[in-house]
Amino acid sequence: MAKNRSELVAEVAAKAETSQTAVNGVLDALFSVFESSVAAGEKITIPGWLSIERTDRAARTGRNPQTGETIQIAAGHSVKLSAGSKLKAAVKK
Repeated sequence: MAKNRSELVAEVAAKAETSQTAVNGVLDALFSVFESSVAAGEKITIPGWLSIERTDRAARTGRNPQTGETIQIAAGHSVKLSAGSKLKAAVKK
């Protein structure tokens, strides 16, 4: 049971009594802010709901599973999402 973007937009528009176009615009703007903030290394926190932050991964040595050859894996970045207390409580219900 997964909800896709169009289903989410329709449900939010109905609850907020606004148009789906307006909700779509807000989501686009929200994700744009998430993208630029996380790329800049800023942490985004919505108290009680979630936090999003960029994490750093150090360079490391790995192994090619096909050949067994040792390879160097470059340092990089990833994204960490953490559920807040309200979201965790909603899951427990």
